[in-house]
Amino acid sequence: MSNASDAAEKVHDSAWFDHAIRAGLVAYGVVHLLVAWLAIQLAIGDKEDQASNSGAMHYLAQQPMGKALVWLIAIGMLLLVVWRVLEALYGYADESDEKKRLLKRASSIGKAVIYGALAWSAFKTATGDGGGKGGTDSTTAKIMQMPGGQLIVGVIGLAIIGYGISLVVRGWTEKFREHLDAQGQAGQDGSAYVLFGKVGYIAKGVAIAIVGGLFAWASATHDAKKSGGLDQALQTVLEQPFGQVLLIAIALGIAGYGAFCFARAKHLSR
Repeated sequence: MSNASDAAEKVHDSAWFDHAIRAGLVAYGVVHLLVAWLAIQLAIGDKEDQASNSGAMHYLAQQPMGKALVWLIAIGMLLLVVWRVLEALYGYADESDEKKRLLKRASSIGKAVIYGALAWSAFKTATGDGGGKGGTDSTTAKIMQMPGGQLIVGVIGLAIIGYGISLVVRGWTEKFREHLDAQGQAGQDGSAYVLFGKVGYIAKGVAIAIVGGLFAWASATHDAKKSGGLDQALQTVLEQPFGQVLLIAIALGIAGYGAFCFARAKHLSR
């Protein structure tokens, strides 16, 4: 058992694994750029419900060489899952505070789940098994039928809101700088990377918080159809006063997050 643990730790600390992480971050950036593009299309009335991670996969799959690119994204997401799992097991060794180290490792597991969901969506799309429309409301309905289901949906909503707020705070305080090495924060390029990160984290956090709000509202009204994913959250933004302007601003912010993923891939610090 210890031999397997030592081997996994060596993989986590290896130079080639850094390259694998960088490839995964590039794939993650591509997904965000696609979501941003579809959100802008939604804002100008060209798309109705595709501005989501799964919608981005379907859009890409329909382009020339799209299926191959979706496969690459799926593999990239899996590499990020492996990274976060190994990080949860062996990372943050330099953190002296045990409680903080445990929280950081728990955060890594959470991120692994997010990347895993993206990988699953990409694999389903690449194999032609993801053609159906997203079933967030039907999933919510199933949860609500469980004992205490309404409360569970409410807790899920609050957790998603909390995650969204944490992204906004991370963007506002520029805590994301820790993901870039010193060179990635220096000079004009560094200033641009930091700007991408600041705008990107805040915009993504706002969008995710709205998703959480939809779940919380569905729980409060006991109406599963009021829950929804990112596409429904962006549609909700569009329906507000000045919604088109707000949606385009969020879309540009999500594109900024995608650009920051590319910068992070180039100047990885972990």
